[in-house]
Amino acid sequence: MNIFIGGAWPYANGSLHIGHAAALLPGDILARYFRLKKYNVCYVSGSDCHGTPIQIRAQKEGASPEEISDRYHNQFKECFEKLGFSYDLYSQTKDSYHVVFVQEFFTNLLNSGFVYRKAVEQVYCESCRQFLPDRFVVGTCPNCKSKTKGDQCDACGTLLDAANLKDRKCGICGDTTVFKSSEHFFLALSKLQPFIEDYVQNSSGWRTNALGLSQRYIDEGLRDRAITRDLEWGIPVPIKGFEGKKIYVWVEAVLGYLSTSKKWAEACGVDWREIRSENSLHYYIHGKDNIPFHTVILPALLKAHGDFHLPDRIISSEYVTLEGKKISTSENWAVWIPHLIERYNPDSIRYYFIANGPEKKDTDFSWREFINSHNGELLGAYGNFVNRSLVFIRKSFGGKVPKGECNSNIKESIVNLYPTVGSLIEQGDFKDAIEAVFSFIRSANKHFDEEQPWITLKENIEKCRQTLFTCVQIIANLSILLEPFLPFSSSKIRSMLHIESTGWKYTEVPFDQIIGDVNILFERIDKKRIQEEIENMKRVN
Repeated sequence: MNIFIGGAWPYANGSLHIGHAAALLPGDILARYFRLKKYNVCYVSGSDCHGTPIQIRAQKEGASPEEISDRYHNQFKECFEKLGFSYDLYSQTKDSYHVVFVQEFFTNLLNSGFVYRKAVEQVYCESCRQFLPDRFVVGTCPNCKSKTKGDQCDACGTLLDAANLKDRKCGICGDTTVFKSSEHFFLALSKLQPFIEDYVQNSSGWRTNALGLSQRYIDEGLRDRAITRDLEWGIPVPIKGFEGKKIYVWVEAVLGYLSTSKKWAEACGVDWREIRSENSLHYYIHGKDNIPFHTVILPALLKAHGDFHLPDRIISSEYVTLEGKKISTSENWAVWIPHLIERYNPDSIRYYFIANGPEKKDTDFSWREFINSHNGELLGAYGNFVNRSLVFIRKSFGGKVPKGECNSNIKESIVNLYPTVGSLIEQGDFKDAIEAVFSFIRSANKHFDEEQPWITLKENIEKCRQTLFTCVQIIANLSILLEPFLPFSSSKIRSMLHIESTGWKYTEVPFDQIIGDVNILFERIDKKRIQEEIENMKRVN
């Protein structure tokens, strides 16, 4: 079985924040799980370097768009690595391989019957002497009357045409805009609507928000959209007469899944056709604001071009708020990932966003909940069980796994956990999956307490050996069951037990196996940090 996993491409115009981590983490969980299942996995993503947010940031800083995108692309790579994201390839839209791929894809589209050219009136700023990309246009949403930029309304989610905004102004200088004629290529989404309708109605494995929003766009009627723009920064349109124009970012960015997977396949000697074949399952991981680009735009492009596998599973997260308020990067009301990974265990960050993330509804990040979840479930339950079991063996049995047999009821519970947790992961129910494992951890702690090995060590040595042998098997299997979620602590456990991962199945550590140095999985976080972090945000804000 071939598994493709595409993580959304964040704009390289500023640091990653907790909303990015929460939305993208499911991709790594899926990749790690399917690798344990011994499936052929291709897990890719990259930085969106050509969006208008990069141009805006560059203008504000007096830098070039390339300088800005390089700065944040490198920062993104470092952050994802430190969080344990196991991308097979993390690329960027200004990569030369991507540029050539997109230009070839675009050229092929022209012969599809779904692309046409038309002169249109576009928003123009006479003061700045330039056509304005959608995000450079600000005004009022015609649908919900909220203040917005010209590509997509943040308040109601409607895909917009900047020309339809009310009270249009230039997002650069603030002046009122005018219209000027310019010729562009258009994707005939209206012609593709019957296909999109059928595609959405027959989908499976999509989050509820993806189904709902996609159906809303269909009900409103899909409108043809320009796939080229008058821009200075982006991938050039490879057609004579269109010099100076660029392929629109929402087209070329989603094609990054294809270009990056193809580049990775060629580098690894993998047949890319297998990844695209019907004998494959494609997951797309992103936030709620990216739904239409993955459920309408990308499928329409792939259908128009032909010969490509359509998205199968849409894992689209809801929004994350921060201490009861909407995250605002412009107002610096955010928790930035570089700050988090500098101060906290990456598994603590991962656990919080799995157990408390925006899987099916908006969730609020609070420093109190973050630190309490670390000190409670990770340290108090998981870390405590591992530490107390292995330290006891080190002190009482010379660091060797005692001879015994695994408790039959516990072994059965472990064996059954694998298909249960695996099924939940495949369905995108990550919160329920990790809760199933931690429910078992809590029962394991109860078993340790009830068996009282500190007493049976003196009164019934055979029972004591049996108890500790069982505990070792629990720990070994936890390192596998939690590998998709908490890879760093899983690696620590395997190092302590001197074992290798055996894949997604029950494993057993033999008696007399030497246990190495027992390292604490999680350090307690002082609760004073809660107020400290809150006060720090207020000062910065």
